[in-house]
Amino acid sequence: MDAELLELQRQLEAAQQAKPSVRLSERNVVELVHKLQEHRFFDFDLLHTVTGKEYITPDQLKREMEIEINRSGRVSLIDLADIIGVDLYYIERQAERIIAEDASLMMVHGEIISQSYWDSVAEEINEKLQECSQMSLAEIAAHLHVGSELVISFLEPRLGTLVKGRLEGGQIYTPAYVQRITAMVRGATRGITVPTNLPIVWNSLQQLLQDIDGASGVSVEGTFFQSIFNGLLKEEAVLGSLRAGVQWTPAVFAHAQRECVDSFFSQNSYISYDVLHKLAIPQPKQYLQTRYPDGIPLEAVFVHPSMVDMLEAAVSDAIDQGNWIDCLSVLPSYIVGADASKLLSFCPSLQKAAKSSSAVILGDSCVISNAFIKGIFDKLEKELDTFIFATNQTKNPKNGPISQQQAESKDADNDEGNNANVPEKGKKRRGKTAKGGNFDKDEDAQELVPAKGKKNQRKSKDVGSTGGKKGSDKVKEENSNVPVEWVVEKITSLCPELEEMGDSEELIRQLALHLRPMLLDYYKKRKNTLLSENAERRRRLLDSLQKHLDEAVLDLQMYEKALDLFEDDSSTSAILHKHLLKTMAAPIADKLLHTLDMDNKLKNGVEVIDSPNETLQLSNADRTSMAKSLAGSLSAMAQSLVEALEGKRVDAFMDALRAVAEESGLLVKKLDKRVERSMLHSYRKDLTTQVSSETDSIALLPKVVALLFMQVHNKAIQAPGRAISSLISHLKEKVPHTTFKLLTDYHNATVTLLSLQAAATGAEDEDCLDDRVLTKKEFLEEKMSELKSLTLGSTNSEN
Repeated sequence: MDAELLELQRQLEAAQQAKPSVRLSERNVVELVHKLQEHRFFDFDLLHTVTGKEYITPDQLKREMEIEINRSGRVSLIDLADIIGVDLYYIERQAERIIAEDASLMMVHGEIISQSYWDSVAEEINEKLQECSQMSLAEIAAHLHVGSELVISFLEPRLGTLVKGRLEGGQIYTPAYVQRITAMVRGATRGITVPTNLPIVWNSLQQLLQDIDGASGVSVEGTFFQSIFNGLLKEEAVLGSLRAGVQWTPAVFAHAQRECVDSFFSQNSYISYDVLHKLAIPQPKQYLQTRYPDGIPLEAVFVHPSMVDMLEAAVSDAIDQGNWIDCLSVLPSYIVGADASKLLSFCPSLQKAAKSSSAVILGDSCVISNAFIKGIFDKLEKELDTFIFATNQTKNPKNGPISQQQAESKDADNDEGNNANVPEKGKKRRGKTAKGGNFDKDEDAQELVPAKGKKNQRKSKDVGSTGGKKGSDKVKEENSNVPVEWVVEKITSLCPELEEMGDSEELIRQLALHLRPMLLDYYKKRKNTLLSENAERRRRLLDSLQKHLDEAVLDLQMYEKALDLFEDDSSTSAILHKHLLKTMAAPIADKLLHTLDMDNKLKNGVEVIDSPNETLQLSNADRTSMAKSLAGSLSAMAQSLVEALEGKRVDAFMDALRAVAEESGLLVKKLDKRVERSMLHSYRKDLTTQVSSETDSIALLPKVVALLFMQVHNKAIQAPGRAISSLISHLKEKVPHTTFKLLTDYHNATVTLLSLQAAATGAEDEDCLDDRVLTKKEFLEEKMSELKSLTLGSTNSEN
């Protein structure tokens, strides 16, 4: 067999060296090959090389590519095209076939890489890793001109075999270095006794490594420390709990926490959440509920059920004895506000008391029995009556009549318009000497004669009436309010022991707010009762007022008619109008305003105390105050009445009086002729009796003038002392000359006597004055009988 081969080789060599007799050109050869392909003499494809002078079969191309791949382990397709001299298109097609047939090859970014190449690279990496203990994946990828993902993909299967190291966080470490770091992590975490943030520990370890190895030391990422720590934790090489992956709580600390919590809770039966926060226990309420399922979680503390038993005993005792208790006094200082209230809700006795309404809770922590509250309420009922009356007295100071002494003191402040009686015989008075036939100021205040049926002492009873208008205004809210401040003050004075409570002011105020609705209800019932009782009093009061008006207003109208005779004499008319307003209109207005004010109080449920009959005389300020205290339009009309009283016309006063009376439901009678005749007849008869029985020479003059005026004009008149001279002058043409002459002389003597009496006090020559006074008195006494005779004689002749 070998001999034959050798023979064939010699023949082939001889044929090759022999010179052909016919030489073909390259073009002819190309055409010849093309013809052979057309006639299918080849059962394979032929590929042109890049030079175009050679042909290569696909199988040969594949074999040459495999040879090149096996030689270098990593070759680029572009390099294969240059080496073999075939177009890149055919290289790519054959590369796909090769990779598909051989699973150990891969195509990466136009390069064919074999597993043997990765094995050699892994060996190189392992050698370098053993030298420097650490290598970066980025550094390897840059060196190999591949991506980091590809480096990881071929390194991971070879770790522990070809590469003696550990891949962590983009770094490869040697086992010795890993053991060193593991020892550092184990020692650091075992040395921690309090909850710690692990990244802080890793930063400390990194700084330690830099200090040990210097600038050339290996840089270790925190994730490597964390990975080693997770392995140690899984192997239970370190004991503790990890929260959120970074918060490490060592087992020794957790044990100390439990011991501290158990000790405090067992000794005090409660523990504050702040204590657990200081022990670095997150979510303390959940922690305690898990550890002590029977405990009671509150807002700020966690308590043992025995705390409720202790509180239950104290609360039950307070309720049974009808007393009160501040729960904060028996609870730890940590339990306040809402926690105390919640703890009270667990007390069975309080739950039972709440259902039976035998106790209330005030201010979250104070338990007060209803028996104790009722005792306070009973005391406050008595205080409330006094308070309401005092309040109404303050709001309505004109609750009673003005005494005679007050009236006299006010009378002294008024000018000449106020009334005063003519002094009795022999009584000395101070004053100026009369001029022009007028009396002094005391004489100006003297009335000519008292009106028939008019009483000098006017009754003023604090009695009620039914009111003039049907219906009444609603009671104002402020009148029925019981101020909280007043209730607080009374509770403090009645129960000083309540000040022993923790926040005594607030708790007493809460108790006052609790009692106030009951006090308001009592006040409303008391007021309704008082209103019912006052209805009859109001009716009697108004009836009395109507009766008084019927008499007084008719008298006023009777005297008003005489004023028409002096319209031509403006000065005298003004004096008479003003005198009549102050002597007769003022008492009417005072009685009316006082009665309406009392009626308004009774209508509003104000208790009015009855007072004995006294003369009622108000100042202008008092009248205005009473008028303003009335309600609605009646107040405005009453103020107009007060203004008319201070005016100059009686008719204006009468108009205002009728308006007030109509608004109040009262009736002002009009003086008709029949009634007027009857009144004048009685008036004349009474005046005649007074003149005949008068023994005072000075007091006789005004009565005589009034009687003569009645005889001449058939009209009753009232005039002050200073107007007597004008009245005598008015009678000059109406009476006989002798009567007028006697009347004039008597008037002059009276004026002189009064002047001498006024001047007698403090005079140097008192004996001389006494002689003159005595002379005038003797003259008046001589003329008094003659004056009576002329006056009464003319009266009898008329009759």
